[in-house]
Order: sequence, then structure tokens, then C-alpha cells
Amino acid sequence: MKRSQINRAIARAEADFARVGYVLPGFAGWSLAEWEAMGDAARTLIETGHGWDVTDFNEGDFDRKGLLLFTVRNGAIAGGAGNRPYAEKIMIARQDQLTPMHRHAQKIEDIINRGSLREGATLAVKLFDSDAKGELCRTRTIVAHLDGVARDVAPGTTIELKPGESITLFPGTFHAFWGEGGDVVVGEVSSVNDDKADNFFAEPLARFSDIEEDELPYRPLVTDTHAAFARAILTAE
Repeated sequence: MKRSQINRAIARAEADFARVGYVLPGFAGWSLAEWEAMGDAARTLIETGHGWDVTDFNEGDFDRKGLLLFTVRNGAIAGGAGNRPYAEKIMIARQDQLTPMHRHAQKIEDIINRGSLREGATLAVKLFDSDAKGELCRTRTIVAHLDGVARDVAPGTTIELKPGESITLFPGTFHAFWGEGGDVVVGEVSSVNDDKADNFFAEPLARFSDIEEDELPYRPLVTDTHAAFARAILTAE
């Protein structure tokens, strides 16, 4: 992805989050220099992937296949004293913009329609189970948990979530989602999130995008802050 495209996506998302009354934490507006100035005080935020994340899954067509998200809170996989055993994200699912079919091995998550940006728009979530090898299974019935109510659905069923509605996804459940009929602000509340190691796609895809630096970052991504922190450690040594 081009950095200019990432910048535009973030600026647009900030406005859309505000439209539904979702207020981002202060570190959402930090520049890379401000992240670096925080030094070791920001270690937990950086190591647990807090912040902006924009990806086209290295496919080069963000409008067709892509996702913008902001990790608001997260714990560490390793746990430990003072660790938060949960995570929260806020995302934008644009109309017909696909977050491709994937599953998690560890994470349990609620995916929530936090607000449709066009009247009547829904968050569409397509579901499949996985088999014993962790591959997508096209024959097994799925138990969909919709706002806590269990319901058997056929493989490949698409659930449409209206504002305020949610679905709980357990480890092993393949899911893809997109905005249906308009753009949707999407919330995620989950167990600890590990985007580096706990995303298993039904087709070969990269979780993070290579970036063409055609302009300066408007907001640094989690990959930018992690790289800057690593450089700071090396410099200190």
C-alpha cells in the first residue's frame, strides 16, 4: 500500500468514528516522534500492538479487500502480573470491502455492529467451521452465537448484523466480513489478541502490507511504532 492511501483511510476513519460517537484514546493522535519520546513508558502499548493498523493483505486493492482497525486495549499473550486478559478494537468495514476468510486458534471474540454509516447498512459475516486439520470445512453445521443466543446455521451462511447486534466467534470458526449496503463501524471485544501469530487464512495471504513511502505518515501504524521502539533499544545498547 502507498502511505498516502493509508493516511487518507485513517483520516476518514477518525471522522467516521466521531459520527457514531466513538472517542479514541489520546495515543491515537500521537506522532511517531511522540511515540519515540515516550520511550520505555510506552513499551506495553507497543509490545501488545496498540494503535492504528491498515492492511490490504498485500493484495494491492484496499477498496476490494482490506481492513482498517485501531487496537484500543490489549494484553500480553505471555500473561504475568498486571496483565489484561482481554482486548478491544474499533474497525471500519467499508461497503463490499472484504476482510477475507480466516480463523483464530486462540482468540474468542465478539464482533459488534457499533453503528451503520448509511441507513439500513449491516455488517455481513460469513461463517464456516474448520476440520481436524484446521482447514475450512464446507459440510459441518455451525452454532452461531448471536447476542448470546445459540442458533444452528448451515456452512457458508451469511449473518447480517444491525447496529447494536453482535456475534461471538470461537477458536476454529472461519469468518469473513464486509459492509453490506453501506459502511459500518465495527467493534471487537475479545481475549488477548495476537495479530502476528493468530490469524489463519483460508487462502494464502499476508496479514500486514508492504508500504510504499510516498509521503510522511499522518498517524504511525503499529508496525511503525514497533520498528521505532526496536531501533531505540538498539541505539541504547
